[in-house]
This record gives sequence, C-alpha cells and structure tokens, in this order.
Amino acid sequence: MTSMRAVVRRGPRLLLADVPDAVPGAGQVVAKTLACGICGSDLHAVHHLEHGVEIGLRSGASDTIDPSQDLVLGHEFCAEILDHGPGTEKTLKVGTRVVSTPFAFGPVGPELIGFSTRYRGAFAERLVLTEALLLPVPNGLEPEAAALTEPLSVGEHAVGIAAPSKQSVALVVGCGPIGLAVIVALKRRGIGPVIAADFSPARRALAEKLGADIVVDPAVASPQGNWSTFDVPATLAEAGQWAMTGRSTRDAIVFECVGVPGMLQNLIENVPPTAHVIVVGACQEDDRILPVIAINKQLRFSFVFAYSPPEFAEVLRALGEGEIDSGIFLTGKVALAEVPAAFTRLETPGADVKIVVQPWR
Repeated sequence: MTSMRAVVRRGPRLLLADVPDAVPGAGQVVAKTLACGICGSDLHAVHHLEHGVEIGLRSGASDTIDPSQDLVLGHEFCAEILDHGPGTEKTLKVGTRVVSTPFAFGPVGPELIGFSTRYRGAFAERLVLTEALLLPVPNGLEPEAAALTEPLSVGEHAVGIAAPSKQSVALVVGCGPIGLAVIVALKRRGIGPVIAADFSPARRALAEKLGADIVVDPAVASPQGNWSTFDVPATLAEAGQWAMTGRSTRDAIVFECVGVPGMLQNLIENVPPTAHVIVVGACQEDDRILPVIAINKQLRFSFVFAYSPPEFAEVLRALGEGEIDSGIFLTGKVALAEVPAAFTRLETPGADVKIVVQPWR
C-alpha cells in the first residue's frame, strides 16, 4: 500500500507521519492539496478533541471521530484534481483547481472532512473529495486565496441570518478571522456604520482596512458607547424618552465572535433594547446567563453554524472577481513540517489572521 505525508493529531499533540494514500471511492476524486488554512476549531481539537466529540454527540451529530485513532485535520482547502474514482462524471478534468464545502457522504451520513477518522483532512499531501460538491477556482485565483472561501463563508452566513437593512447599525465583537469575515460581508452589503471591537491593535487595524467605520479598544472604551450617536437608543430609559418625543430610530445588530464564557451575559446587559445578537463565537464551556434582562430588553439571539452551498459559491465568486482583499487575511504560509509550530504560534493571539499550510512545499 502506498503512503503519503500528513500532519496527524495523535493524543494531544501533532506530528508529521506517513499515512495510507488517498484512494477515491464511487463518486469521488483524489486531489493534491495546494493550500489549507488553520482554523480555530483545529486548534481546539488538538487538546480537546474528546470534549468536542462529546459535544457533537449531545448535539445529535453522527459519531464520525474515534479520538483514539490518528486524525488528520484541515477543512479550509484548495486542491488540484489528480484522478477520478469509479462512477464519476469527470466534468472537471484532471489538473483543475477546486474548492469544496468540506463534507463527504459516509455510511452514517454526511461527515465533516478533517473532523472524521474516515475522511482525512487537508493537512496532507492528498485528500479524497466528493465530485458533486466541487467548484472550479475562477479567474486564476491563487490557491491560498481560494482556501479562504470556507472561513469567509461563515461570515457570509452570519450576516445572512442577521438580515440587516440600510437602517441597521452593526457591532462586531472580536476581530479574529471570523469577526473580520463578518465585517467583509457587512460592507459588501453596504451596511454602516460598522463598529469593530478587539483588544489587539493589529486586529483593529485589519478591521479598519476591511471597512470598519469605528474601531474600539475595549480596554479603553466601551464598544457599546456609540449607539445613541447613530440613533439607536442605548437603554430602556432612552428608548422610552425617544418614543415619547417621536424621534426616529435605527436597529442594532451585534455579532459575538469571541466565544468565551461570560460574553453572552455581558451582551445581554449592555446591548441596546430589541437588539439582534448573532452568536458566531463557539464557546465550548458551560456558561450562565440571566434571561430576565434579555426578556426586559426584548433581545433576539441567533446561534449560527457554517453556511449554505449558495453562500459558499458566492464567496468564491467574490474572491475570484477581486471584490474581497484576500491579502489582508493571509499572514503566514508553512510546510507540513512547520504545522505544529504554527499551531503553537496561533494559540497566542497576535498579528496573525490566517496561516495557510502548503503540503507540497
């Protein structure tokens, strides 16, 4: 049996190893990995995979991961078709650069590539993909930029669920990769003002480059301090006063892109009345809230996950047309042997946004 190189999660650590080569089954292709971004969920999986599996099962997901086995992560990828498996249409020829939503169809239903011990992820020289899900990379878009389709689609979906209007004022709390993706999706829709808050000066600078109208350092000023300026009543008392005087108002949409315990309660206490809170940050610990405050303020919460195929395709189109500045996101490129060190680097938030793995290097 032939083999290939891959970075595997073995216990709570990453190592470079030889794994069985990628072999396509019916309706599948085998592809060479050209680029694959490192996601925050990958970082979490290295040290907390067993907890993640438990959460998935409690959520009703299929049992697709055996934590005792080697796991190859990586779901934000661009690849090149090498060969077609049996029963494929061969619509896209060998050599075509492609992206895909990271799903495969196994015996227990859909499985997430990179979070399955049946379908290995893209931190490997080659991977198996479902032909029916492949999208060709348009306009000579570089693989590293095309690999951003997946994380940017998360922001596209979050903003789609928020359904902002021209009257909406948006606050993005946390300017990591997902918060920045939300800002991109908001500005592409012409929404403004967009307020962005993050403790990191580097991330605030990137948010501004991507179109945020106001950037706030929460250590210096409250991210909630601008609402009244933009005709959003900041408190119940202010809302009552404005209603009495007939003052016109705008609506508030708040994107929670941090995902740490205490953040939801902080927002419940501080966002304006009737605000719509979109929870994108994936807190994986128990948390506590006081619901009656949210009731008094008539807040609305939407918890969002992933994206739809049309949203994924739209982001790829926008990248291919140059409507999104991919260079702002791409802050590092590493070979397979450098992946463990890159994970360590990303565990301490700094200037990095997206580090891309290039297994061919």
